[in-house]
Amino acid sequence: MLPIGPLMIEHRLIERMIRAAHNRLEGIRAGKKTDLGFVESITRFFRLYADRCHHGKEENILFAALSRKGLSPEHRRLLDELMEEHKQGRRAVAALAEANQAYLGGDPGAISTIAARLGWLVDFYPRHIEKEDKHFFIPVMDYFSRQEKDALIAQGYAVDSRLFHQEFEDMVMAADAALR
Repeated sequence: MLPIGPLMIEHRLIERMIRAAHNRLEGIRAGKKTDLGFVESITRFFRLYADRCHHGKEENILFAALSRKGLSPEHRRLLDELMEEHKQGRRAVAALAEANQAYLGGDPGAISTIAARLGWLVDFYPRHIEKEDKHFFIPVMDYFSRQEKDALIAQGYAVDSRLFHQEFEDMVMAADAALR
């Protein structure tokens, strides 16, 4: 298996969430009542799974290892673009979460920001994933030896095994802080 295998599998789950978000967005645009719990779920999914888990492995493992390699100018450009796109995604999800909180707080105008941010995510992620899957991941595997590829896979699995525990540790720390 290549180190990009698990990342590409994660892309399929992100695409499923994007399809669900697209369906909700169509409902919002049609004037249907907005399920704010779903908007909360979307922000949680993108913060924890897409960004912390998936982008975390891309940035902290694969991209970090690639940055130590003598990348071609084209691969360097794509790497920089992908990093910037991750930042844009984080900003969009933060804006979506803020708009959802505003809507929950009684601001009916926040629904337009919710729709705009959902629309951005629905448009952005398929293009971003295609860029990684079809134009970046496969060619950059040539920069690594078999041993390096195996080490990247092991690092990814280690991140996955810690992430679940970290989420609940963070939850307990937040609960402790709320009591102080």
